Amino acid sequence: MKKFLAGFLMADCAPLDWVVKPLLLLGFRLYVAYDFFMSGKQKISSWSTTLDLFRYEYNVPLLSPEVAAYLATGAELFLPVLLVLGLITRPAALGLFILNVVAAMSLAQTDFASAAGHWQHVVWGVMLAVIFAFGPGKLSLDKLISDRWKNG
Repeated sequence: MKKFLAGFLMADCAPLDWVVKPLLLLGFRLYVAYDFFMSGKQKISSWSTTLDLFRYEYNVPLLSPEVAAYLATGAELFLPVLLVLGLITRPAALGLFILNVVAAMSLAQTDFASAAGHWQHVVWGVMLAVIFAFGPGKLSLDKLISDRWKNG
């Protein structure tokens, strides 16, 4: 019993490792992927509006508005697919984390800034940080590839 409790206190608990962690990480990956992918879809549905927002509202540092618009849109459409699949998940999570930070900083300087928008970026950032720190979990292509490389 002591061994079980010690493991439980330090998160080395079989039920958590087998069920809770994989489902939690999958849930985080799906939630964040959906939100970012839908944002990318919205950007490409009205490209002229997107370019205008990047030109006149979003102040992305170091990049021209056009380059920032293309990079942000591409990242929002491509990286979430990797998260859903659990494929090269840590780099995808890091890329979206950086995009999220830049977006939050840019949004904070606009008239669209709100407390709700701020906290949504915080939630996404925490979820992406957890995915980056713990990896995609057992329900991922990364896990299959990793197991094959370990055993092959």
